[in-house]
Amino acid sequence: MNTEVLSTLNEVTDPGAVTRRRLFIGIGGAALAATASGGSVVFLQFLNPNVLFEPPTRYEVGAVEDYPMNSVVSHPDIRVYVVRTVRGFFALSSVCTHLGCITRWNEAAGAIDCPCHGSVFDRNGNVRNGPAPRPLYHLAVSLEEDGQLVVDTAVEADPEFLLRV
Repeated sequence: MNTEVLSTLNEVTDPGAVTRRRLFIGIGGAALAATASGGSVVFLQFLNPNVLFEPPTRYEVGAVEDYPMNSVVSHPDIRVYVVRTVRGFFALSSVCTHLGCITRWNEAAGAIDCPCHGSVFDRNGNVRNGPAPRPLYHLAVSLEEDGQLVVDTAVEADPEFLLRV
């Protein structure tokens, strides 16, 4: 045999030599290991509960005695108006139905004003002046056994509902 061919055969059969085949096997093994480890991370995240803690929707807003007759009391921290009439209580959302601005009670005008775009609502939440397309949302209001009024901001109530006390 030719000495050149023998030296080439010796290089191929040398166990420490890096060949194309060994290079591609190493790259493939590394790719499989990366895929397996990535899949393991995703699987372990799946096993760990990813809980979303939401704020409460029920709020105690005070005792019946805290609300004078024919009053509108604003609770800006929970975006609610509690209205007391001669016939009972109801609650309104203070979020404008036009673009979601927070409205303000205007005692002098006896109306709820939106400072952003000029909508005006009466004390029952009905639109007096646009551009608001709908009245303010009525929210569920209830009375606890200890005499505290509770407003649930997640439950829309019938506009005709009054909590009689």
